[in-house]
Amino acid sequence: MGKQSVIIDEESIDLQSESERLRALGVTTLFASLVDSAGVIRGKSVPVNRLKTLCQSGVGASPSWALFCADNAIAWIPAFSAVGDHRLRADLAALVTLPDGFCWAPVDVFEQEGEHAAWCSRHFLRRQVAALQQQGIETLAAGELEFFLLPEQDDQQDNEWHAYGMGGLLAHEAMVNDLVKTLEEAGVGLEQFHAEYGTRQFELSLAPANPVTAIDRLVLTRILLGRIARQHKLRISFSPRPFEHDAGNGAHLHFSFTREGQPLLAGGTGSYGITDAGGSLLAGIVRHLPELVALLAPSVLSADRLQPGHWSGAYACWGLENREAAVRYCAANQGNPYGAHLEVKCIDPSANPYIACGAVLGMALAGLNAALPLPQPTQAAPADLSEVQRHEQHIHRLITSHSDALTRLAQSPLAQSMLPPELLGALIAVRQHEQDTWGHMPLKTITEKFRFAWSV
Repeated sequence: MGKQSVIIDEESIDLQSESERLRALGVTTLFASLVDSAGVIRGKSVPVNRLKTLCQSGVGASPSWALFCADNAIAWIPAFSAVGDHRLRADLAALVTLPDGFCWAPVDVFEQEGEHAAWCSRHFLRRQVAALQQQGIETLAAGELEFFLLPEQDDQQDNEWHAYGMGGLLAHEAMVNDLVKTLEEAGVGLEQFHAEYGTRQFELSLAPANPVTAIDRLVLTRILLGRIARQHKLRISFSPRPFEHDAGNGAHLHFSFTREGQPLLAGGTGSYGITDAGGSLLAGIVRHLPELVALLAPSVLSADRLQPGHWSGAYACWGLENREAAVRYCAANQGNPYGAHLEVKCIDPSANPYIACGAVLGMALAGLNAALPLPQPTQAAPADLSEVQRHEQHIHRLITSHSDALTRLAQSPLAQSMLPPELLGALIAVRQHEQDTWGHMPLKTITEKFRFAWSV
């Protein structure tokens, strides 16, 4: 068994001693990252002797970081300009050091005066968690990642690929072993790793944790995937639609809710034992998904992934183990060691995962505050129902066009109440740039342009 990663209790940190300890572990550089409005992981690195600066005053970042697009344009809006400076501060409580000396921490974004910047997505998620806690509700979240593993030179033969087959894993056995070992050392809670449906597509699942920790681990996993792939002369694509005629990538999130230690999605009198409070949480997600889907499936390619018949969750509804519903309910039984929980399937890797996770929690809270009743479950593929049946059951298609999804987001009262105006404005502006610049292009052109836009 290799040495485990080092995770730090920030309350007890002596920064000088911690710097010396990291140097003794062979760390020379600290890598610190955030996820921006385009869903791209960006960051900075500092020498280990600047640990104190990175954690206390922070390192500088232009306000334009909030407006960077996936194609590296800047989608300027009046709330931001080239004037000013924000500070990126590492959260040492989430710092991870690997035995080979790699060291990483997530950052929060601050104003120079010490307040969180309005566009800090990690703080947005933290506030949604706190809002649920004020209602006595604790939440756990867990992430999944789908991605394509591609050769540096695309000369690989694909005619022997089998969906969910062992061959794909064994073809990259050395890389898989390195990945499993590294993710274990990083403490991210890798649950499983397997070949997926698409040719050269894979999926991994992570264990549940409090939402901020769960998303930190998801981001770190993406970084480590890119790092390990490079070492094996491979490339990772997290694009929602890497190729014109192949499967899309999802980034599903799972959620469970408890109050005073008791599960809210089991043990009640509603469908499948869902409690009244749990039903309202679920109902809030289903009701508000159509207006907020542009936070979960936000890119110019996302609508092409969210198609019926692709298990992507193209319709706003829920059902027991229904992989065509946007919200899949997983019941508490012998085959489910984590108990009853929800899987939100419409999320893809172009989303900022802190925003996506926080948005789902915000929808759930809105349902709880409105005491929404649990809607009837959908136990069929929604596309197989007639238009009349979908209308009667209030089942709505999530995305008909990227432009329409952005309009609904801009007009959403829940988005306006939940997100600071600067953050909401940045999220819309960045995606509107994608639509205006690339939305009229052929799908093949867009997939090629953005194939590695969300890679690390």
